[in-house]
Amino acid sequence: MKREDYLSWDQYFMGIALLSAQRSKDPSTQVGACIVGENNRILSVGYNGMPSGCSDDEMPWDREGSPLNSKYFFVCHAELNAILNYSGGSLTGATCYSTLFPCNECAKAIIQSGIREIVYLSDKYSDSESTRAAKMMFNMTGVRYRAYEGRDRLVELHL
Repeated sequence: MKREDYLSWDQYFMGIALLSAQRSKDPSTQVGACIVGENNRILSVGYNGMPSGCSDDEMPWDREGSPLNSKYFFVCHAELNAILNYSGGSLTGATCYSTLFPCNECAKAIIQSGIREIVYLSDKYSDSESTRAAKMMFNMTGVRYRAYEGRDRLVELHL
């Protein structure tokens, strides 16, 4: 008889996004993303961080201050990194699992790449103009978004 308490696909893919977020060096916000294609195949992952070649030790990580002395002009978001990390061709019809609801800039990349669904863990910036703009664009283009509902399961290994 097979085991009954295995992870759902949503739990599995959000777990991959959460694990990816742990690679982020951002001291205040760690975000991970996992892009999944048809037949539940992982296509790409990403996390928020500085662009390749930009030293994590030399770039600013502050949330406050002038634009050139804070992280916001420099950090590449998890969803965009996951899109850019994919080298297999089209992402049309894919689903993106993200630990944080995508911003407006990532929403544009998501739409342009052909991703059709977002599953998000947190929407803590739901009142921000960036998130409201992202939802407006998703609604206009038919990109579905839904909150992750598998929070009742702690992922742990039983050996």
